[in-house]
Amino acid sequence: MKVLILAPHVDDGEFGCGGSIAKFLDEGSEVYYVAFSLCEDSLPEGFPKGTLKKELMEATQVLGINAKNLIVFDYPVRYHPKNRQAILEDLVKLKKKLDPDVVFVPTSTDIHQDHHTIYQESLRAFKNTTILGYEFVWNNFSVKINAFICLDEEQVRKKTDAVNKYKSQKGRHYVDDDFIENLARIRGAQISCKYAEAFEVIRWIIRKI
Repeated sequence: MKVLILAPHVDDGEFGCGGSIAKFLDEGSEVYYVAFSLCEDSLPEGFPKGTLKKELMEATQVLGINAKNLIVFDYPVRYHPKNRQAILEDLVKLKKKLDPDVVFVPTSTDIHQDHHTIYQESLRAFKNTTILGYEFVWNNFSVKINAFICLDEEQVRKKTDAVNKYKSQKGRHYVDDDFIENLARIRGAQISCKYAEAFEVIRWIIRKI
């Protein structure tokens, strides 16, 4: 299977579906990761320019993503709505080039303007593709959870190890091993497995039975 992760910013894919990325790769799928912003304008003081790109490369390597499958754009952070047409055109090019089986985007209820733009434009670019929405519990007043991917302990560990590569983001309360593992335990408990990640089914297309 060919899987495409659309991350509005560096680190979004790791937080939203890092364990599932590790699982897909463990099972032989081809995974592509696209980050739309390097977030240079929100880099904490004291970190040199280029820090987040370096951290992204290290984090995706931990998950096992091939470096040639990592695509990085440099849209300014917090201005995705202003750049939605250019973003849509990039997404259409990705659809033609990669033709993925499933695309992961932020959920439809995510209140961050950049996240919501990637969600909206992905609907246009990938209207004939299965789309799942990954959750950021800190960005939702409510979240539609109706799909789950079971994870094992090693896949959760890879997720936390990947997130920990973002040393520049350590000041954020959700950059925490216990938080990540406990959320995976909660989602797992909902479907009677030890760990899981949860998703919103935005579009599900079955081509063969």
